[in-house]
Amino acid sequence: MHLQRLAVFCGSAPGTAHTDLAYALGQTLAERGIGLVYGAGGAGLMGAVAQGALDGGGEVIGVIPTAMVAREWGKTGLTEFHAVESMHQRKAMMAERSDAFVALPSGLGTLEEIFEVWTWRTLGYHDKPVAFLDADGFWTPLLDSVIGLGDAGFIRPGVLEDLVVAPTVDTLLDQLEERVTPGRSALVPGT
Repeated sequence: MHLQRLAVFCGSAPGTAHTDLAYALGQTLAERGIGLVYGAGGAGLMGAVAQGALDGGGEVIGVIPTAMVAREWGKTGLTEFHAVESMHQRKAMMAERSDAFVALPSGLGTLEEIFEVWTWRTLGYHDKPVAFLDADGFWTPLLDSVIGLGDAGFIRPGVLEDLVVAPTVDTLLDQLEERVTPGRSALVPGT
């Protein structure tokens, strides 16, 4: 099964060092014919990943709560732009339209989003791969803490091995391609 669309969780802040990485991911998605599903922001890493995909001629689907549109946070010129009423609806629509999920280096919102879809996977709500793009070891301290949760008996054996963790865009996409399964589940809580 070909990876058709990837949900990318990342921040509206540029951070200190990962804007080029986000842009490169967007461009590589376009080159590989993989659509981008993201939070529809126009600034920071969100804006960079979307612009990379658009510059490469790729499909870009943005989903954003109307409250954020009112603050002019949305990016224009996307293939599809969906304004929804809540963050819950945003995450559900992103999950429905994606074959896999990845977290780029970012902050609290990204952590909340990636942990939610990872939890959904472990509970059997979907079987779509979940990944961290661990460029320059950005996510390593967090993932070491998660390993500690497993060592303490709070995460079942196998859950961590199920996660895709990759240091580069190409390695990440290759590993996700290997894990996308035919007839994957589209179940999402609340839909």
